[in-house]
Amino acid sequence: MAYDEQLAERIRRYFQTRRGVEEKRMFGGLCFMLNGHMCCGIHKRRLMIRVTPDRYEVLLKKTHASVMDITGKPMRGFLLVSPAGCRTTSGLATWLDEAVECAKSKPPKKRKTKGVAVPD
Repeated sequence: MAYDEQLAERIRRYFQTRRGVEEKRMFGGLCFMLNGHMCCGIHKRRLMIRVTPDRYEVLLKKTHASVMDITGKPMRGFLLVSPAGCRTTSGLATWLDEAVECAKSKPPKKRKTKGVAVPD
């Protein structure tokens, strides 16, 4: 099992009316990008969220949250949430709301151009 497909479907439902959302495979799981910024994802059975620096320590103290350390090096600004922490729709939405706020706080991404030659 690469990642929890049921959790992926629940996250898709959360984002269904929001624009600027795309899915990408990352970290051996699935990530959801919002306006080009990593917002949240799934690593195995756990929800991964990106949070603003001022909320990181507060959220880390919550039940079911832990430091994201999937490579042997903790990733500051990212948290993993156990399945029990997002079992209910409202529980999942609470965590995803935090991730959305983080993504919205980032400056807009510049659009990449695809190798278009510009005449002199």
